[in-house]
Amino acid sequence: MQAKRLKLLCLPCAGASATMYLRWKRQLPAWIEVCPVELPGRGERLGEPLVDNFETQVVKLCEEQATRMRGDFALFGHSMGALLAYGIAARLRDVGRPQPRMLFASGSAAPSMRDSERLAGLDNDKALIADLRQQGGTPEEVFESPELMRLTLDVLAADYRLCRSFRYRSSAPFDYPVKVLAGLADDIEKVRLEAWQRVAGGAFSLNWFEGGHFFIRQQERQVVAAIEQALTLRLEEVLYAAPAVS
Repeated sequence: MQAKRLKLLCLPCAGASATMYLRWKRQLPAWIEVCPVELPGRGERLGEPLVDNFETQVVKLCEEQATRMRGDFALFGHSMGALLAYGIAARLRDVGRPQPRMLFASGSAAPSMRDSERLAGLDNDKALIADLRQQGGTPEEVFESPELMRLTLDVLAADYRLCRSFRYRSSAPFDYPVKVLAGLADDIEKVRLEAWQRVAGGAFSLNWFEGGHFFIRQQERQVVAAIEQALTLRLEEVLYAAPAVS
């Protein structure tokens, strides 16, 4: 098992950088290669134009991450990142590219049950700041710095436009397991989380954690442990299902 390696591509939530996943590199075993997927306009890609269209971003990411998405890999996304991970998985299937071993969807309603009213009115600075306060997870120093606040608001506004541009299209389920992670105090209804089961061709599971929308920070150790356990079982399953070599 330990000789097998897997790349875990991690997509960030709205308004955030993929650096949110860097700590996982130290917490997951060496056979799981944590690959933070940075989006344009933030982090090390700060100088690039923001992308505010879902399909455009998905196509761009599939092209940029093509090398990583070979061999054994899995997709993880939190909130908007889960929606992007779903979009990437769907495009890989539709164009006949190699498929991930597993999809992790964290803190996000299923694509078929997104709340179209959730982002209504979040198109100005005042509303976006109030939303950041309500969601939690944004360091206080960001609110206190005009420069950091401006950068955060610009990224968040573009990300929300991206989410609003998403259009769900019913299709066949994926040929691999889907694991959903959720916070007990988050405001996403259970039925909207369980609807991810429709896209799971393999096993489906829903794991609950203490905390709100940013439970992946509040319960980081437990989240990472759940990911490691799921990937261990999945690769063992793949190994045992492989035909014997005579």
